[in-house]
Amino acid sequence: MGFLEIFLIGVGLSMDAFAVAVGKGLSMKKVNMRHCLIIAMFFGGFQALMPIIGFFLGSTFAKYIEAVDHWIAFFLLLYIGGKMLVDGIRDEVEERREEEALEEKGLTEADLTFALDIRELFVMAVATSIDALAVGVSFSFLRVSIFPAASIIGITTFLLSVGGVFIGNLFGTRYKNKATIAGGIILIIIGLRILLSHLLGW
Repeated sequence: MGFLEIFLIGVGLSMDAFAVAVGKGLSMKKVNMRHCLIIAMFFGGFQALMPIIGFFLGSTFAKYIEAVDHWIAFFLLLYIGGKMLVDGIRDEVEERREEEALEEKGLTEADLTFALDIRELFVMAVATSIDALAVGVSFSFLRVSIFPAASIIGITTFLLSVGGVFIGNLFGTRYKNKATIAGGIILIIIGLRILLSHLLGW
């Protein structure tokens, strides 16, 4: 698996973190760089750590399931990508309801106060990086060099999270669910490519 594929997986995985970062940016009257970097470090750090954990968990069992490893990698990426698609579409509907509720009160999301809660940030960073754990398991089956791959995923998430804060502060949340849907599609396509490359010898 080359740099481009790992980078695209990193983009796909980081879309949940990106969506949360957009929401955080929207809540800031003005972007606070210290808060922005803390948010990005939490998301990027956990997004790098989880594939490493998943990789070593998967390595324990890899030798027993070599014959079907490509199917496992495919179904893991299909599940993660499909889940992101469903979540993105569902959140789009829920977001419209929340906007309508705020409009009834004469408010916008930008009127909500921002506070950086480290414990909440920790929970969100873990929650948005669980999918990366499963990807780490698939990396072990595909014999990907895990530390460079995890670094690419972590750095990609860090940069997109920083961008998400600025985009949220500037434009609002109109693109965050579309980004999650796009991330899901990316992971599904990569899963298909992995499966077809093994079955057809590409």
